[in-house]
Amino acid sequence: MAEQLLVALKGIGRFFQEGAFPGGVRGRVQAVRSVDLDIMAGRTVGIVGESGCGKSTLGRIAVGLLEPSVGEVLVMGRSLYDRKAHADYAAFRRGLAGMIQMIFQDPYLSLNPRMSIGRSVAEPLVCSHAALKNREKGRESGHWIGLSRHNGVSGRAAVQERVARMLEHVGLETTAAKRYPHEFSGGQRQRIAIARALITSPAFVVCDEPTSSLDASVQSQVLNLLRDMQQELNLTYMFISHDLAVVRHMSDHVAVMHQGLLVELGDAEAVFRSPYHPYTRMLLESVPGMERSGRCEAPEAHMFAEQRRGADIARPSRQEGCPFAVQCPHAAALCRQAAPTLAPTGAPLPVPREEGDGAGAAQEGKHPEKPSERGIQSEHTAAGDSEFSFFPRLVRCFLYKEA
Repeated sequence: MAEQLLVALKGIGRFFQEGAFPGGVRGRVQAVRSVDLDIMAGRTVGIVGESGCGKSTLGRIAVGLLEPSVGEVLVMGRSLYDRKAHADYAAFRRGLAGMIQMIFQDPYLSLNPRMSIGRSVAEPLVCSHAALKNREKGRESGHWIGLSRHNGVSGRAAVQERVARMLEHVGLETTAAKRYPHEFSGGQRQRIAIARALITSPAFVVCDEPTSSLDASVQSQVLNLLRDMQQELNLTYMFISHDLAVVRHMSDHVAVMHQGLLVELGDAEAVFRSPYHPYTRMLLESVPGMERSGRCEAPEAHMFAEQRRGADIARPSRQEGCPFAVQCPHAAALCRQAAPTLAPTGAPLPVPREEGDGAGAAQEGKHPEKPSERGIQSEHTAAGDSEFSFFPRLVRCFLYKEA
């Protein structure tokens, strides 16, 4: 059975203006650049990268909280930000309260301290019910047929019953509805945030680092809860995190971001076992004690640390070439002159070279040899990506041009 495309990001870019003194020239920061990403129904796409690479900005764009500067977001084929495409754009956006939800990073800030837990959890349900009432009046004329999956809930008793059932679903007592956020621990607050996001039975949920502020034992409880809810409700997740172990546990596919760009995209196990892009490899090597079973080791990992030490990694408003070239030990003259595109590849990861091999090639303006050119293959390369072939492998690097 063919998978259904639920959310599509097409050429997404987002720019922010930098502050300036009176009379000064304001600069522009490119937070997200030319991102194309398809999210299939029932799958989890993990977004990873270092702090400031644009992960949360991309998530807010996907959920409808932040309008992109360029590009468009399609939800089941309908534009999320094109106001001309809808007869009543306000009603269209209200309807999204039932289909798209977000779990925010900080449970201490995402809950209103003046609202009881019952009111906070019920709020999306009330908003989505108002959208359903508008739809019944014909304001969207059937455009939402088959799009919103939840059933309308009206009446105070029905709403309270739905809230109590959802609180039990996330492992809390029904009496929690009468209490306030300050009366709960961090893990309990995050469970409340999950209940609030899932009470409308959404199709798509953006999880913006939902476990980053929790201790390890509570993290596992929340992650298991998210997995159980996904299986039970057939949810689709965009899971944003800088914790690679968490992303590997949760995701079907992984997208790696660097300075606002997607630099590698593929099945989660394929990316973690055999990373292609040098930046992806650097991320994996930076995790102490992370399981490396099934993927090649990188003794030259210290090269990345040396390249990063003292390097200016601030993101310029305009930049030629590959943004990772200043830190990449494989960079050549071409990398600093032209920007690579995100393209399919079947080429393997560069293997360790003897001293002077890669450096000499870089000095001559040539790329180091690929393993295939030297007759070397890793276990994963020899088998190809057949184990994980249902999702295309894309890499933004000149080292891996498609033949």
